[in-house]
Amino acid sequence: MSAETRTIAIDYLARVEGEGSLTLVIEDGRAKEARLSIFEPPRFFEAFLRGRGYAEAPDITSRICGICPVAYITSACRAMEDALGIELGPELRALRRLLYCGEWIESHALHVFLLHAPDFLGYPDAVAMARDHRDWVAKGLAIKKAGNAVLALLGGREIHPVNARVGGFYSAPSRAELTRLLPELRAGRERTRACLSWMATLPCPELERPYEFVALRSDDVYAIAEGRLVSSGGLDIEVRSYDAHFIEEHVSWSTALRSRIRGLERRAPPGDPEPRTSGHGSGSYLCGPLARFNLSFDRLLPEVQDAARAAGLAVPCRNPFRSLLVRLVEILQAFEESIRIIEAYAPPPAPFVAPPAVRAGTGYGGSEAPRGFLYHRYTLDAEGTILDAKIVPPTSQNQLSIEEDLCALSPSLASLPLREATARAEQAVRNHDPCISCATHFLTLRVEEAPR
Repeated sequence: MSAETRTIAIDYLARVEGEGSLTLVIEDGRAKEARLSIFEPPRFFEAFLRGRGYAEAPDITSRICGICPVAYITSACRAMEDALGIELGPELRALRRLLYCGEWIESHALHVFLLHAPDFLGYPDAVAMARDHRDWVAKGLAIKKAGNAVLALLGGREIHPVNARVGGFYSAPSRAELTRLLPELRAGRERTRACLSWMATLPCPELERPYEFVALRSDDVYAIAEGRLVSSGGLDIEVRSYDAHFIEEHVSWSTALRSRIRGLERRAPPGDPEPRTSGHGSGSYLCGPLARFNLSFDRLLPEVQDAARAAGLAVPCRNPFRSLLVRLVEILQAFEESIRIIEAYAPPPAPFVAPPAVRAGTGYGGSEAPRGFLYHRYTLDAEGTILDAKIVPPTSQNQLSIEEDLCALSPSLASLPLREATARAEQAVRNHDPCISCATHFLTLRVEEAPR
């Protein structure tokens, strides 16, 4: 390996969302520093919300992301329901979970088949992959279409649904309307099983990471729309306690805030104004599919657990490249749950629950977006006007872990030919399906190797 500085430059990395750059400095064959620099302009949604009525929050925040709007709707609704004392009955909770399952299906399918699978097969994009693997790409698109159908029916449209609201829905579907989804959902379930078996045979890079996993966990179901926030390090809190245990920080090289677990962050030494990626003790944590799988494997349906084991997945799973398979497992779980919810469906007494009274207070809400835990907090005045809002998306929580993944990969990146090292670094970033703008360009990557 030459002692000269080595630079990998990627002007635009498609197949993720948003704009940013990554600089990896390698010294003596190992990473000295990794910086994920996000230069996506601030979007000011938290400021937009101030002065608006509580009922507007779900619709406004759903515009943050066109791929996972249901996550924003759900977290916003749950926070407002917490502030206003609204309790949903079982029928409405089931409908909300069904809507969320539709989003998990379509979002995970987009990532797995169009954004990430090409990396494992050596293709630059899904179009090139489809020339040789047309049937598998077609299966992926059909799976995504099934998820979109759920969103269209329950949400009123596939992108930025308009039928969900604080307390439930503006209108509830009939049993006949939902039943018409069953053939496509059952076909999608079988397609997912076939795709999981096939993708389990794809070559997977080796990398084990000592993640602190963080995700919601429920007593009786695989957590999606509700639960307690737990971690592999023993954290077990209500969502309303999030701010007491997690901290957001600003670093000079990024417009986006990033998160750490309080008390575990490494303090910068005197004279070093910015914390550096340090791995153990950095306060980093991982949310998303891998975290949910490791923390709640026992909450997956038995047949989904069996499918995961058949694909070679077991707990603990600490290889981020295996997240490709874990997303397929979650798609299968979402199909199974969607089918069961529809088969048992009875229309709710009313499509929504009105608040007992509008009142001043602070509400907290969280749900599991496809990419991970999404936290909302709102403070209302006595008229229900939003005085303050805080939103923490999963990608900001995973930024530090993404940097640390690149550090852990640095020995192999240093030894690979330039083109292969570039591709592997891109693949490692895409493991976490980052949604930088939460837009279509993300990464300019420079790997600098200091002289030995």
